[in-house]
Amino acid sequence: MITIYHNPRCRKSREGLAILENSNQEFEIVKYLDNHLDQEQLRSILAKLDIKPINLVRTNEAIWKSNYKDKALSDQQLIEIMIEHPKLIERPIVVNSNKAVVGRPAESILNIL
Repeated sequence: MITIYHNPRCRKSREGLAILENSNQEFEIVKYLDNHLDQEQLRSILAKLDIKPINLVRTNEAIWKSNYKDKALSDQQLIEIMIEHPKLIERPIVVNSNKAVVGRPAESILNIL
């Protein structure tokens, strides 16, 4: 099953959702700002993306700039910060089996369909 971690208020996330809707494949939508990810889910997503936690952080968000920007943070601390502040997680994330992509640009989603 394909899963999109989606923020309906984000234009890029809506573009990613449109690609999935046009793919004629079944998928589920997880509104991760409403249903926060836990540590296990976030670690699984990071493993499927094959990236370090810092690469999933939206570093231009005000929360990041005012609280974390110049701090030396471990991967574990970054995961905890993203769980506490899900707005800091890049979006959309699309997971298909053991692969995942951040849909920026949205067309990158096509690589895992």
